[in-house]
Amino acid sequence: MRIAYKKMWLILFLTLMLVFHHPAFGPHPFQRKSQDPVVLQSSHYINGHFANEHPTPQFTGKNSSGLSALWNFLTDRTTERKPKKCVEIEKNDLSALPLDKDWFVWFGHSSYLFSLGGQKILVDPVLQLEFPASVMLKPFKGTDKYHPADLPEIDVLVITHEHWDHMDYATLRDIREKVHHVICPLGIGAYLRYWGYADEIITEMDWYQQTFISAPKTELSVTCLPTRHFSNRLFGANQTLWSSFMIENGDRRVYIGGDGGYDDRFSRIQQMFPSISLAVLENGQYNPNWAYIHTLPEYLEKAMEDLQAENYITVHHDKFSLAPHAWDEPDKTVATLRSKHPDWSILDQPLGSVIYY
Repeated sequence: MRIAYKKMWLILFLTLMLVFHHPAFGPHPFQRKSQDPVVLQSSHYINGHFANEHPTPQFTGKNSSGLSALWNFLTDRTTERKPKKCVEIEKNDLSALPLDKDWFVWFGHSSYLFSLGGQKILVDPVLQLEFPASVMLKPFKGTDKYHPADLPEIDVLVITHEHWDHMDYATLRDIREKVHHVICPLGIGAYLRYWGYADEIITEMDWYQQTFISAPKTELSVTCLPTRHFSNRLFGANQTLWSSFMIENGDRRVYIGGDGGYDDRFSRIQQMFPSISLAVLENGQYNPNWAYIHTLPEYLEKAMEDLQAENYITVHHDKFSLAPHAWDEPDKTVATLRSKHPDWSILDQPLGSVIYY
């Protein structure tokens, strides 16, 4: 009996070792502290981990620990966390879209493709879920029509942070040959290089750094900006940076908001960039138990008011249920804001459709 018990634990240990060495977990999954000199030299890497600009407890409210928040999430009985019917999504030929107009296509959650000055920019693509991501992420029925093979050549791939719902190994593996350049926060490059991306096409950035990407007909300016979030793909919390980005082509600017709770960064970003053509903001997967790391509905309005953008689109919803709220609550929040602020251009955003901005 004792020998069988030891064998069982040995098998379990070996299985876990194999799972945790899956390439999706990235290099050295058990390493808890970064060894990257670029990371270590960042002014935002403090006492062995990246830190937000403002104190940001990960868990808040009545459930101020990870275990209690997880338990409440698993036992939550909120109705309609998932749609009862298939979610409608339009399928377009992405390679045939015009390059003389600026357009936006949303694939659900935080994955989207847009054109700016003729450059095709892909953000946080999660389109090819395989193990182990498939264990954690279950797309709503009907929302998985787009796959890596549907994507055109990508001028710029943007990764905002390392979480599984934003940085998917299988998708990034399958689009690798289509990607001309990658923009990402500090620490993410180690994953991409491990997954076969050439070092010369990767630009890792710290908050408030700027870089330029040249193309035959245009030049893009990219500024890495803060957000209020965290990172932890497996072990080693906050060893990679989380970011938002401003991408500019002439007088046209697109703000990629990434994930993060509300703070004064939106008003500061508006002062840095007084004219924003399109702001893409997080709206979904929020909860009072993690109020500082995701944008609660009542703060989405404040973020829009602070940014003063010409157009808004919200993402981080309509594909996965990662928080205990009704799946369509974010859409209702947008409808309420449109009614309350008819002078704000909050664009309609059917999944998969082409939106010109």
